[in-house]
Amino acid sequence: MSDMQETAQRAKHNPLLAWAKNPVMGVLAVLIAIFAISAILSPYFLTAYNMSVVARGLAFVALVTIGQASLMILGELDLSLGTIGGLSGIIAGMLMVNAGLDPWLSMALALCMGATLGLVNGLLVTSLGLHSLVLTIGTAGIYGGAILVLTRGVAITDIPREMQFLGRGTLFGFPMPFVVMLVVLAFAVFLTMKTPFGRYMYAIGNNRDAARMLGIKVDTIRVLVFVMAGTLSALAGLLLVARLGTAQPSIGDTWVLGPIAAAVIGGVATTGGVGSILGAIFGAAIIGIIENIIVLFGVSPYWQGIVSGAIVVIAISFDAISRRWLRREG
Repeated sequence: MSDMQETAQRAKHNPLLAWAKNPVMGVLAVLIAIFAISAILSPYFLTAYNMSVVARGLAFVALVTIGQASLMILGELDLSLGTIGGLSGIIAGMLMVNAGLDPWLSMALALCMGATLGLVNGLLVTSLGLHSLVLTIGTAGIYGGAILVLTRGVAITDIPREMQFLGRGTLFGFPMPFVVMLVVLAFAVFLTMKTPFGRYMYAIGNNRDAARMLGIKVDTIRVLVFVMAGTLSALAGLLLVARLGTAQPSIGDTWVLGPIAAAVIGGVATTGGVGSILGAIFGAAIIGIIENIIVLFGVSPYWQGIVSGAIVVIAISFDAISRRWLRREG
């Protein structure tokens, strides 16, 4: 019997091993459990207003998470996604308010800005052979500094009402940012699971050199995923500007640890080649519900940073431990 057949036979007789090998179902079970516990702990959790708050808040982080999880599947990390979202939102606000451009044209140009910044990251990583984590620490500082230079720390107000609908409106009872996120999620899941491009992403994440030997254009795909991540971060920034009605210099400040933690909780390996976008979104939902229940209990919002950091540490530790266990069992 081959090793693969033996592992499959073990999984058939070991439900725990079979569950562990399906991280999406595992994280979905955790999400359902946390949702049920939250509903029991607080009578306000299941109210229509609070569900709307949770869904709307999830949408912004989830868009960045989709981009970050896609990069992690490749074996990359981009710590500048938060500042890309913030800078794109600021650019959109300046074009609309200061330059008087059409809001939709301003949004399109801001999305192009996000794509361009992602392209810069991707080209620098592939051409210089630098680790993306190290490089994007630097670019995050550059993009964040550009925000402060452009705004001098002052928010841009009087965002046009036609744009505010994207952040405050609803469609079939669902918040517009959440609807936009679902559309993007469906596309991202299809791209990664049903297309050759998605298969190439996993191949690159598993073994970059082997992928090159198979004829896969490794660097091209890496750059394209960086561009996609930058564009999604810009979209998140624009939707948050529309929600707030102002372009705040602080937009994107919390989009660094959260998306990484969400992806790891959802089963995306930090080493690449493993995981799914859907699992990462389930992970983002878990974090969102935990942060929401903290607010409902009246705990100081300053604790949210501690909770987010703790979730990152626990998630990464559990990821490393579980993968060692699986290798031992396999």
